[in-house]
Amino acid sequence: MEHHDNSQHHVQITAHGGRAEVELDGKPVDPHAVKAYSVTHLAGERPEVLLHVADRGDIRWSGMARVSVADLPDPGPAAAVFLDAIDPEALERAALARADLGTEANSLTKAMLTQLGEWARGL
Repeated sequence: MEHHDNSQHHVQITAHGGRAEVELDGKPVDPHAVKAYSVTHLAGERPEVLLHVADRGDIRWSGMARVSVADLPDPGPAAAVFLDAIDPEALERAALARADLGTEANSLTKAMLTQLGEWARGL
């Protein structure tokens, strides 16, 4: 879902390390409602603020820029492509060779999931 508002409104973003407070027209936005934001300002154009929302409930957005609200993409298709590329034999060998492979129930499954996570992160 994408929403474009061509009118101008006041946006204030105050970043504190890994988190930020966002105000639209002087009203604070629930910090749990925004997963990410970006600000773009090209010469000769109005600034644009893009808010990636975590909550798809009834939230009103405005800003001192053209404001776009975008949903984060569904990770399912990318995960399916990643999993389709996995060689089952290589995964089993890697999981069985792990130093953290335990002897308790489901330890091989846990080792495989850990291995897949590491491969997904490029480790």
